[in-house]
Order: sequence, then C-alpha cells, then structure tokens
Amino acid sequence: MIIVTARVPKRRLLAGGITALCCCAVVAAALLVTLGGRAVAASAEVKHIRTNDDRLAYLGGLGWQVSPQPIATEELLIPEEFDDSYAGYLKLQQDQGFDLSRYCGKRVKRYTYQLTNYPSQAEPVQIALLIYKDKVVGGQIQSASGSFLHGLAMPGVGDSGAQPSASPSPAPAFGELV
Repeated sequence: MIIVTARVPKRRLLAGGITALCCCAVVAAALLVTLGGRAVAASAEVKHIRTNDDRLAYLGGLGWQVSPQPIATEELLIPEEFDDSYAGYLKLQQDQGFDLSRYCGKRVKRYTYQLTNYPSQAEPVQIALLIYKDKVVGGQIQSASGSFLHGLAMPGVGDSGAQPSASPSPAPAFGELV
C-alpha cells in the first residue's frame, strides 16, 4: 500500500476551491445558454413572460412566426367553477400540461397574435396565450372562423394537443373584463 501525503498552504487550497467554483459557474452558464436556444416546451407553465418581446420569444421557441404586435389583448376572469361547456377546452389545456383549475376566480390576460407560418392553411390562423401574472397558464391555436382549435405545438410534431380538433369547439369566452 502506498500513501502519499502533501502539505498544501491554506491560500493555495482556497485559490483551488475558488477556481473549481468558477469552473462550475462557467459550465452552468454554458448549459443555460445552450438550452436557452432550444425550443421551449409548450407543456408546462413558463415563468417570466412579462413583455411583448417575452411572448414573441416564447412563441418563436415553439417554432411559430407571428405578427409583431397582438391583434387583441383581453383581460378575462376564469370562472370559480367550470360547467360542462368547458370540458373540451380544459382537456385541451391539460393535454398541454396546463391546469386552469388552479386559476379559478383569477384574472388572466389573453394575448392573441396572427400566425404567419401555419402550415397549409388558406384562412387566417391565430394563436392565443393566457398569462397569469408573468406565467403562461394556457393557450391555443384556432382558425379565425372557428373551424379548428388545437394546442400550441406545431401540427405533426407528435403532441396529442397538436392535432386539430375534429369537432371544433371555440375557446370559451370566460368572463371578459376589458
């Protein structure tokens, strides 16, 4: 058995510890930058969506190109209790990982944008985000005429919320405030 001993001054030990800590910070920052450039998941609440640029970046991360400004901004009141007319819409949101039941009685903002890169669609298509404080808590894509409604993911990506609804049901109006 070989035993190696070394005497290291406290200054060198402290400098080595600081160096190791800095290396870890650089690796963590590099991971954040790398992962930040990948597509944003549409299946969970996303925080820190405060400005129009944040919303545009979120939608861009999903692969969508939209008008630079929302075509509509509305403040909505999520009902205290959902009746049967909300069943399809709540399922659509749940399939995407959003749980609107957590926001019963809360005021949310709905930002609606015109989609410019929806695949093979002749009529105008819109995308709407539901924002509570600074979190995306729901959203959908729908034709302007209401002929289809589906989740935020691009069609054909394999997400169950991405396929257009066979029997379209319009997004509920909730209680509009503004």
